[in-house]
Amino acid sequence: MHFIAISINHRTADVALREQVAFRDDTLRLAHEDLYETKSILENVILSTCNRTEVYAVVDQIHTGRYYIQRFLARSFGFDVDDIKVMSEVKVGDDAVEHLLRVISGLDSIVLGETQILGQMRDAFFLAQETGTTGTIFNHLFKQAITFAKRAHSETDIADNAVSVSYAAVELAKKVFGKLKSKHAVIIGAGEMSELSLLNLLGSGISNITIVNRTLAKAEILANKHNVSFDSLDALPSLLEQTDIVISSTSSQDYIITNEMINQISDRRKVDSLVMIDIAVPRDIEPGIDAITNIFNYDVDDLKGLVDANLRERQLAVETIAQQIPAEIDSHNEWVNMLGVVPVIRALRDKAMDIQSETMDSIDRKLPHLSERERKVISKHTKSIINQMLKDPIKQAKELSSDKKSTEKLELFQNIFDIEAEDPREKAKLEKESKAQEISARRIFSFE
Repeated sequence: MHFIAISINHRTADVALREQVAFRDDTLRLAHEDLYETKSILENVILSTCNRTEVYAVVDQIHTGRYYIQRFLARSFGFDVDDIKVMSEVKVGDDAVEHLLRVISGLDSIVLGETQILGQMRDAFFLAQETGTTGTIFNHLFKQAITFAKRAHSETDIADNAVSVSYAAVELAKKVFGKLKSKHAVIIGAGEMSELSLLNLLGSGISNITIVNRTLAKAEILANKHNVSFDSLDALPSLLEQTDIVISSTSSQDYIITNEMINQISDRRKVDSLVMIDIAVPRDIEPGIDAITNIFNYDVDDLKGLVDANLRERQLAVETIAQQIPAEIDSHNEWVNMLGVVPVIRALRDKAMDIQSETMDSIDRKLPHLSERERKVISKHTKSIINQMLKDPIKQAKELSSDKKSTEKLELFQNIFDIEAEDPREKAKLEKESKAQEISARRIFSFE
């Protein structure tokens, strides 16, 4: 069995291409099932976000597994297989495990160290598990990866410092107000940066948000998308009388908020402090406004200094997390190697206990007058002899798990003791056949 990760991400494809190879949420379950029923695929998890589409799979052969995954992606999105090959990264074995750990802990994200990917990966795994496309390997590996990412975030500062301008804007507001939940925010503009600011405000607990834009229809579309309020740009002066936070990001060549506007409404303001964050170039907010008491005005240069400092902090955390990844890979490999040893040890124990049971039956026939206590003493001592005899062979079997020729040596081990252990690879194939039948039956039932 082999582990493959195939990734289409921000390094391999631009946003226009990534938009074309993203699974809709309502198609992901079917996609998991389709891939699982494909030849060579023994287990699979599909991750699809705005920045990446990835397929993780346990396959019986690397070359055929890789081909069938790429063919599946091509068929799913109407591309040629060669197109998918060009826009994707392929990782195998330890490299695939490392890729999974880097992605889930935020080391491979556009925004370094972001935590959203952990939840997205966890949801992808849970969906695959619920659908029935995971098995022994992935049930262990993804739980290990989720635990690793949680520990990485809790033990380092990788997610504590803002490294995007829109996120930094919200963090600045937090520095002034503390908790933002009860505050009212106004976002000026309806473009990409405005939407990112909106998402960060919503993530901070603010629900009272108003979007204003010169083109009212665009403000309405963005507001309806995220279930917030909207208004025309003409309403901005009255909004400024009652708002706490303003984030502005337009393409205007003139100031949207002027000193004159603030002077006119400052006496009528119903709240104490006003934080205005200008992330537009050229600027939307006239310089000098922050000279007014309780008015805080930040521009993009102020934010850039914060972002650069925070990015350096995150990079230090990345180095700490990256140093922990090799140990996680080793731990996973040790566990996988033990999968081949455990059935051998179990078969050896079963044979030994069968011999002990047959011996006790023989003793019962030849010494029928033994008391129950005497029989228990004899049974206990015969089991003790067996356990002592098995101690060294079992130790040797466990050590074989890390041997380069473990398969051949385990076969010799089984021949010496005349035992036959279940092949985990055959077990995985049988498990897939059984699950695939369940999936097919489920589909037939749903159509009926």
